[in-house]
Amino acid sequence: MHGIEDEGGPAQAMALEVAMVSHSYGQKKALDAVSFSLPAGSFTVLLGLNGAGKTTLFSLVSHLYDTRHGSIRVFGRDIRREPGEALRRLGIVFQARTLDLDLSVGQNLAYHAALHGIGRRDAMVRIKDLLAQVDMADRLHDKARDLSGGQMRRVEIVRALLHRPSLLLLDEATVGLDIRSRSDILAAIRVLVKQTGLSVFWATHLIDEVDQADDVVILDKGRVLVAGAVADMVRQSGARDIGGAFTGLTSGALHSGLSVVTAAAIEGSGDLAARCEVDATAPLVGAAR
Repeated sequence: MHGIEDEGGPAQAMALEVAMVSHSYGQKKALDAVSFSLPAGSFTVLLGLNGAGKTTLFSLVSHLYDTRHGSIRVFGRDIRREPGEALRRLGIVFQARTLDLDLSVGQNLAYHAALHGIGRRDAMVRIKDLLAQVDMADRLHDKARDLSGGQMRRVEIVRALLHRPSLLLLDEATVGLDIRSRSDILAAIRVLVKQTGLSVFWATHLIDEVDQADDVVILDKGRVLVAGAVADMVRQSGARDIGGAFTGLTSGALHSGLSVVTAAAIEGSGDLAARCEVDATAPLVGAAR
């Protein structure tokens, strides 16, 4: 499975570029001058509490909300000026489950493929190939209602990849899943990134999920606190793992090698590390690219 190739030459350096994006609900500002970029072919985690602005950001990137302040580019395509070109490069897995429980796995996927204009024969080849990649090849004819939560999520990931996007967005993809299911999904995504060059942007409030990533963007109260490589964050903090690095970074020990968004953005964040969840049963082992 390969992502969409950009016309006019080699793949661009950045999968996603967010520049000075702000968004409000009435008088409440959900995002405040958010800026960062994601390297193509990377697994990047967006880390923040529930209510930090992650879902709002994903809604803007996926063009569910109009970007009125700032700009968003997907592989160089502006989401407002070229929405069709930008969106065809995106695969999206939202937090809410969206499979039709009365249809089989294959029927759910075939219907979605048809919406993208993929022919039946080609669709079935893609469906079988992707199901095999997420260890679900034997569930093609099972009803969606008979799947576990983790299996449903894997089917939704397959569905998001059917049209061969270059960037996959996942919003709290492991919410409500047990530790084994979480681990399996993270491993499957990691394999896809390594084998296909897929770019992944994964939103979560669980610190231990950052350990699987190449890069991390930390969002709090609608502002980016820090963005950079996970390996650099661990190394420069002097911590043993990402949990320790995160605690140091959010308590003010920010290092120059990371892309920090002003000291003012950190004020009022409180003990963010203490307010984010850590799965104590999942060991943290400093990530590397």
